[in-house]
Amino acid sequence: MKFPVTIRHRTSKAKIYAPAGKFAYYRVAYTTAGKRKMQTFAAYSDAKTAAERIVREMANGSQAASLSASQSRDALAAFERLTTLHQSTGRKFSLLGAVAEFAESVAKLRGRSLGEAVAGYLGTVVTVKRKDIGEAVEEFITSRQHKTEAKDGKRAQLSETYAVHVNSWLREFAGTFPGTAVCDLSKEHLSAYAKTFKDFTPKTRNHRRSTVKMFLKWCARQDYLPVNHRLLESDCLACEVADAAEAAFFRPAELQTLLDHASADLRPVIAIAGLVGLRGEEIMRLDWADVWRVEGHIEVSARNAKTRQRRLVQSCPALAAWLKPFRKKTAGKVYPAGVHAFQHAYLKLRKALKIPDRLNGLRHAFCTYHFALHSNENLTAAQAGNSPAMIHAHYKGLATKADAKKWFNVKP
Repeated sequence: MKFPVTIRHRTSKAKIYAPAGKFAYYRVAYTTAGKRKMQTFAAYSDAKTAAERIVREMANGSQAASLSASQSRDALAAFERLTTLHQSTGRKFSLLGAVAEFAESVAKLRGRSLGEAVAGYLGTVVTVKRKDIGEAVEEFITSRQHKTEAKDGKRAQLSETYAVHVNSWLREFAGTFPGTAVCDLSKEHLSAYAKTFKDFTPKTRNHRRSTVKMFLKWCARQDYLPVNHRLLESDCLACEVADAAEAAFFRPAELQTLLDHASADLRPVIAIAGLVGLRGEEIMRLDWADVWRVEGHIEVSARNAKTRQRRLVQSCPALAAWLKPFRKKTAGKVYPAGVHAFQHAYLKLRKALKIPDRLNGLRHAFCTYHFALHSNENLTAAQAGNSPAMIHAHYKGLATKADAKKWFNVKP
């Protein structure tokens, strides 16, 4: 046999060289991708088989023949790693895609390894914990309990009445989805809950929505929800525009009747609410010392005010007349029995006198008549601890100046 032997397939060719001198191997030489390649074999038959395979691959456009032995081994090993990754994660990558993503990442890391970047990222990722909604609600309620407790003579951070309402609404929310984990909540769940209060007023519905939003934000902070959960974007949690409710207020004759027939413990509360406009809970926190400390005024301390801002409320001759029998009281609560006892006694009195129910009617009356008397929303707002815009929007034009004079002239 005459060497070198040329093996051809179409336009591709390779040559087999015989062993020569100290080189005891058959050599297959070929040119691919502009480079000369050579492989060695111990037997001629192996060299011929390889040469025939190489020329066929080159003729068919395959670039495999251009790979060295070590490159071929690396390519096969890379395919095996990608196959293992697919089996363990279900994610499929091509070899080119994996290498391209790796190269792009390395370029961005500027000398840091990809492993360092991954470790740093995983250190910032929060693992969401599975927590039943009912359990999460009870945990939320417990976490806020201390805020309803007054300590060291200071006012509690949260109103007990407000806390009771929030707790009730959230337990109702949890009861809508028994056995559901917080992290499994969807916008469809929230829509289903929103349908349960569709018959309420817009203002009440907004209160329910605000409570659910507050709870979901707390859940994200506790890692019961991912921070990018997007539940707050649900249409059913968007607040509605609620029309301002009409301020229902008492008339001078009704105030006179209430005060004339009230018991001695109720009379100061009704008089203060109607004639200087303090809120019910502000009066429940009021001491007799606050009533007498500043001549001609009632002091509402920051601890007692709803807005937590101190204000002096100017008294009037009518209130002074009603409070005269209590002048010797210099200490203790104006109404020590508490808000629930007052509401019960006041309801009983009003029903006995056949006076209609008007929610916050005494405070609304004060704001209405004070504004009508002075025509100054800033003055009325300062007295009531409210904003001028609120006074102007809700109490303008509801009563005449003559009606106002009658109201502030209701005396024993």
